[in-house]
Amino acid sequence: MTGVEELRRRRAKEAMRIRTALNRQRGEQRANTKGGEGTVAFVEERKCIGCDQCTIVCDDNAIDLYHVDVISPLMSVESNRKAKIVRDDCTGCRLCVLSCPTDAIAMIDR
Repeated sequence: MTGVEELRRRRAKEAMRIRTALNRQRGEQRANTKGGEGTVAFVEERKCIGCDQCTIVCDDNAIDLYHVDVISPLMSVESNRKAKIVRDDCTGCRLCVLSCPTDAIAMIDR
């Protein structure tokens, strides 16, 4: 029979293994995200939640927020914010991609 302390030790070990695997996967994803002058950010509108994180990290002022009407019988929200990239100002630094909590922003070729 497994004791309480043994169970806690196993759970902590498994949690550490999962955390390490997820951090490794995130690091590989960030390394594979292309960037540079030949790329520009692109926002997938349906994934964007208007959290404003991308505009905070963008040093180039290449991201604007605009309002979109929400068409839903369940929600009484008049408007919803979405991000939009100003292509001419975007330098392809990838900061917005890394800061987006919903993975709504991706880098594409210019």
